[in-house]
Amino acid sequence: MDRTTFDQHRRHARVFKALGHATRLFLVRELGRGERCVQDLQRLVGADISTVSKHLAVLREAGVVRDERRGNQVFYSLAAPCVLDFMDCVEGVAAGNAPQMIQDRPPERRA
Repeated sequence: MDRTTFDQHRRHARVFKALGHATRLFLVRELGRGERCVQDLQRLVGADISTVSKHLAVLREAGVVRDERRGNQVFYSLAAPCVLDFMDCVEGVAAGNAPQMIQDRPPERRA
């Protein structure tokens, strides 16, 4: 594998790693419903604010979410809404529906 290909896969792995925690997946789903301030996300998760902030930082560094400071609050939104499609795909695989998903996929997306 050449260096460019390896670097590309390393970037992909960083995103997968960021999504590799149940709390972060929950945060992504919630942000898929719309922008939220960190305090609202903290209440939804039920963890302390520093833990939620660390999870959000991992997602931000991977390019999945973005933040915007407004006064003394920080609001988060999805930077890559397409990740929700990926999460739907993962749900299908986890539910054992992968063969049906492949059959239902449009021809241009089949491997």
